[in-house]
Amino acid sequence: MSLRLHPDALPPGLLPPCLPTSATEVPTGRQWLHEIKHDGFRVIARKIGERVRLFSPSGNNLTGRFPLIIEAIARLQIDSCIIDGEAVACGPDGVSCFELICGSDTDERVFLWAFDLVELSGQDMRRDTLEARKGALERILIGAGPGIGFNKHIKGDGASIFQDACKLGLEGIVSKRKDSRYISGRSLHWIKSQNPSAPAVRRKLEEDWSRQTIKHEREQSV
Repeated sequence: MSLRLHPDALPPGLLPPCLPTSATEVPTGRQWLHEIKHDGFRVIARKIGERVRLFSPSGNNLTGRFPLIIEAIARLQIDSCIIDGEAVACGPDGVSCFELICGSDTDERVFLWAFDLVELSGQDMRRDTLEARKGALERILIGAGPGIGFNKHIKGDGASIFQDACKLGLEGIVSKRKDSRYISGRSLHWIKSQNPSAPAVRRKLEEDWSRQTIKHEREQSV
């Protein structure tokens, strides 16, 4: 089945990404797989022949920013693909750090943690299960260069996996139903559990507080 484009203003060949839903409890059970949530830029990578382009979820062109990712995807031995992932740079401790990639227009240190495969050689993968998509993604990334890595999933007790992620100082985990399809927009089959002590979560809380404060001050001045 060929890939049908979503009717919106995104660049040709792209579609709105699947987004996780925040929850206070980590899902449990054998139907769930768990992935590390990295602190970086969400990136949709589109390869057609030898040409590779990178986009943000809203369609902003990021191609010129991350040359290492471009080089790695260009070398993949496939005709075309759409890969969903997180562009990250890591500190000395090996933990991804958003501040390392937000301060410059071009950064050769940044690589992609790839976690989903939306299209492969003209085949629409969205109706395949998560397990099937990740299996295909892992296979095409075998022997890939240093600019891209497979974001492996973890099977087991979600609560324990989340606790371990918090101990390591990571942003958290995303739990996904292994039988789920790739659906654009907010999904109840992707559940995000965030480490309250992680820099990414504190940053988001500070941004929300700042917006609320500005809104309150404006309302009081009316």
